[in-house]
Amino acid sequence: MISTNDVKPGMALDLPEGLFSVVEYQHVKPGKGKAFVRMKLKNVRTGAVIDRTFRAGENVQQARIDRRDFTYLYRDDMGFNFMDTETYDQISVSAELVGDSADFLMDGMTVRMAMFEGTPVDLELPASVEIEVTFAEPGIKGDRVSAATKPVTLATGRVIQAPLFVEQGDVVKVDTRTGEYMTRVS
Repeated sequence: MISTNDVKPGMALDLPEGLFSVVEYQHVKPGKGKAFVRMKLKNVRTGAVIDRTFRAGENVQQARIDRRDFTYLYRDDMGFNFMDTETYDQISVSAELVGDSADFLMDGMTVRMAMFEGTPVDLELPASVEIEVTFAEPGIKGDRVSAATKPVTLATGRVIQAPLFVEQGDVVKVDTRTGEYMTRVS
């Protein structure tokens, strides 16, 4: 148990409604009445964000989240399969948990997985990944100076907007948080 006065953003709380991550924390001391704590909480499993108010000093259950490195192996009918880099145990993670991150997963990639009581609850990719372009329309000759972009298809199947000079076979760096083109690697 932890007092609501000691809660900080980023902590995980095990509330009766489910497992939540603290997004925002505000301690309010009104002129009249008792102090209270206002928090914005994100449900770790569903992603829903709620606002919740607690009495100052009220005890809440803190959740112990274990973050470990896993290597992405492959995808099958059961979901996405990862291997723990320390114990070499393999686990299968559902497509719902992986979400949009699936567009950036490549064989052998190391990801950070958050586990609660042995169950995966969140997946963190590196900030950027380098992926090969498998299809790109040729750029228009003479239009290489402008900031125009064109759609290109990556090896994972994701389509992003990239500058006209990017060609099929190039390796590009993509921001995994926004899905935007960053730079051409080769």
